[in-house]
Amino acid sequence: MADYAAHRGPGGAPGLILNVAVLGVGMHIGAWRYRGDDAATFADIEFYQELGRQAERGKLHAVFLADTLACAEENFERPNLGALDPTVALTAIAAVTKHVGLVATASTTYNEPYNLARRIASRDQLSRGRASWNIVTTFVPDVAANFGGARLPPPTERYERAEEFVEIVIKLWESWEPGALVGDKASGLFADASRVHRLDHEGKHYSVRGPLTLPRTRQGRPLLYQAGSSEQGRDLAGRFADAVFVAQNRKDEATAFRNDIRARAAKFGRDPDHVKITPGFLPILGGTVAEARRRKEELDSLGGDAELRKLALRVGVPVSALDLDKPLPFDLIDANPDFRGSQGFRAAAIALAKDENLTVREILYQNGGGHPQVVGTPEQVADFIEDWYRDSAVDGFNLMIDVLPDGLRDFVDQVVPILQSRGVFHHDYVGETYREEMNIPVPV
Repeated sequence: MADYAAHRGPGGAPGLILNVAVLGVGMHIGAWRYRGDDAATFADIEFYQELGRQAERGKLHAVFLADTLACAEENFERPNLGALDPTVALTAIAAVTKHVGLVATASTTYNEPYNLARRIASRDQLSRGRASWNIVTTFVPDVAANFGGARLPPPTERYERAEEFVEIVIKLWESWEPGALVGDKASGLFADASRVHRLDHEGKHYSVRGPLTLPRTRQGRPLLYQAGSSEQGRDLAGRFADAVFVAQNRKDEATAFRNDIRARAAKFGRDPDHVKITPGFLPILGGTVAEARRRKEELDSLGGDAELRKLALRVGVPVSALDLDKPLPFDLIDANPDFRGSQGFRAAAIALAKDENLTVREILYQNGGGHPQVVGTPEQVADFIEDWYRDSAVDGFNLMIDVLPDGLRDFVDQVVPILQSRGVFHHDYVGETYREEMNIPVPV
């Protein structure tokens, strides 16, 4: 058992991190049919603002938005999990909240460093230091057709490009030294130009002069999340990430992953305690186990076979190769050398299937969209979170709520108080910025 006191943050606040990952109107494929609201809610400002208010009421650390640049995965069968530009949607949430962090996903393969650095810095300024960027390289091949038509680059090239991209963004955020904005009305000195620096970056993939149009924000620079668990993804996380969003279905695998990222951070001269590991987790709540199972079964019936097709896409085999009452076809999976999807999602599903000798049907029950899933009471959900956290398998979780907003309200009302009563989760915010709340200093 790990020393729990070592996990405490500033002011003695417990260091368990809980974010809510907003994916359409819920992580479950049947969520949009289960809800009583209009199907177009996923594009309504009040929907996002309500989620922000609920997250802040529960003292959650952040609202985490996905970004989806093609319709291939959802295939018009439900609201796209990242239909709105997350940098815009999170600004709407910023207007009605004061503390909760705002994490936007954006691709390094299909953006330009200057534009993205400016958009995120703008949100950081407007939210008074609560912005964060989730770095992804994009693994859905259909996205490429929306950006010039060239084939999705292989993972090696995507991560090489990402490394240069992130370097540039950080330099742009830091192109204004602290105190460069003077604002001396008596002398007429607005900014000290000698403390604002050009990049003059000339690299393999990008040419960026700089500087950025905005001075540094209250938190120094936005936090960096990273999503990806391939070898190159892990190195990117070890070098740059303040936090990592990963798919891990088994506690031992999650522990090994956390230890590996911490070791890589140390290799790059960083403090491992300043890199937080937050896997996805899908709770399906009920007052009793039977109630939770009924909710799950109703959602499954509304979702049809869409979850099966997503699993096939994630592991790289045709849907026809998956038999619900048989194990995954590991021979076909291994025989797909051209697989270009998420290595992390595929590895997590395979590890879960092999370790517990699961059928495809059982995988779908335990593997909520690629993440661990607990169908049960608030106490059982709290048990899962506490067990993984106290054993240092994770620093926290990104909550993949099944149906929004009611699933988030239930979690805030029923699970958060249990975690607080057990001394696992904080009772209030302790920082003025997201970086302070996460207890992660600005990297040197």
